[in-house]
Amino acid sequence: MTDNVDNNEQKSIFSGPRGLAVKILNRIDRTDAYLDKLIDAEIRRNELSPQDKALLYELVHGVIRWMSRLDWVLTGFYKGQYAKSISDIKNALRVAVYQILFLDKIPDYAIVNDAVEYIKKLQGQKAANLTNAVLRNIIRSKNKISFPSPSDEAVYYISNYYSHPVWLVKRWIRRYGRDFTEQLAIANNERPKLTIRVNNIKSNPEEIKNALRKREIDFTEGKYLPGYFKIEKMIPFSDWEEFQAGYFTIQDESAGLPCYLLDVKAEHRVLDLCAAPGGKTALLADMMNNSGEIVAIDKYDSRLNVLRKNLDRLGVSTVKTIAIDALEFEDKEKFDRVLVDVPCSGLGTLSKKPDIKWKRALMDIKKLNPLQLDLLKKAAELVKPGGYVVYSTCTIEPDENFEIVQQFLDENLDFELVPADKTFPPELVSKKTKCVETFPHIHGMDGSFAAKLRRKR
Repeated sequence: MTDNVDNNEQKSIFSGPRGLAVKILNRIDRTDAYLDKLIDAEIRRNELSPQDKALLYELVHGVIRWMSRLDWVLTGFYKGQYAKSISDIKNALRVAVYQILFLDKIPDYAIVNDAVEYIKKLQGQKAANLTNAVLRNIIRSKNKISFPSPSDEAVYYISNYYSHPVWLVKRWIRRYGRDFTEQLAIANNERPKLTIRVNNIKSNPEEIKNALRKREIDFTEGKYLPGYFKIEKMIPFSDWEEFQAGYFTIQDESAGLPCYLLDVKAEHRVLDLCAAPGGKTALLADMMNNSGEIVAIDKYDSRLNVLRKNLDRLGVSTVKTIAIDALEFEDKEKFDRVLVDVPCSGLGTLSKKPDIKWKRALMDIKKLNPLQLDLLKKAAELVKPGGYVVYSTCTIEPDENFEIVQQFLDENLDFELVPADKTFPPELVSKKTKCVETFPHIHGMDGSFAAKLRRKR
């Protein structure tokens, strides 16, 4: 931001969905904050119509999702070094080009005028003239833009055309092959669908179906688990009386798989070792008919407060929460079942959280591996002989998934792997690892992993 722009002018510039989108994108460039939290904060601070809220969400998610392609296009048309532009200019151009290439409700001339006026306020007439020329050239050429060769430069083609970091594309092509990687990238770029789970403690599937039909909302039933409904587009739900009353919650079907794999019963004592924000905790309580005992652990009480509020809304009364570092937790009684949903790279959730692909690096995965193994070891200490541990993630990276499980099994001979095909159909289970492995382009849900381990003695 230029020094001659005072606070009042900043408020004027960063107003409306486009200005707020640039403000949020600037913050994402400079901090580790997650985009949905930033969007929520700006919506709370500003009076926006439902249409403007939807546009803000679309612009921020769209720019983050397609950033590599937008930057490829801008680099080719920008007069000078686009990569060295300040964040305000870069993100204003990204917002404009995203609208030009991906949205059709706003005329191109209006997009150009809006961007030119915005940049004129920021950097003056010269920068505004450059913006005008760049955007008009892109509009004239948008159906003739060239990208790296799909066959000869597969890594750089997929990275730039489907907007994924080069290191990740290289990694996936090496492991899965070119075609698999391209289809995975396509699925990651799809606008996310909303999946809801019926809370049987307070409601039932028929009641939720009727609520959706009453609002004329198209939905399909979950493919693998009961009580899940997939809605074709993201819609506001927090003001629905059924949501406020706790009749349903938001949960991807992939998040339910580890809970079903754990096979909890009403009489069980269950530990959720990495519980917040509590989606899996609530499902376990539902599956146990709100009886038995669940202990939910998180290091931070602030995160447990979110979990408690969610459980209260859902009418869950059997969960005991403890704020403690999971690796320090002890309990002499032991547990029948332990769920350890470990912190991970989140690289299975890129459709819903596109900013993750730009925030992660290979070293981030390597840094997580010791903690993931330690948490699995801790879960193993806390389960009874004959009991089960389920290790789960929301990533598709083997070094966070089966490689952790295999290392644990090699070091702990009193545990054995229980093949997941005893619980789920073959398409959800890897033939190689016998564990749950899901992929967005194959299963229509987030990428995830779950392994079931039995303590033999």
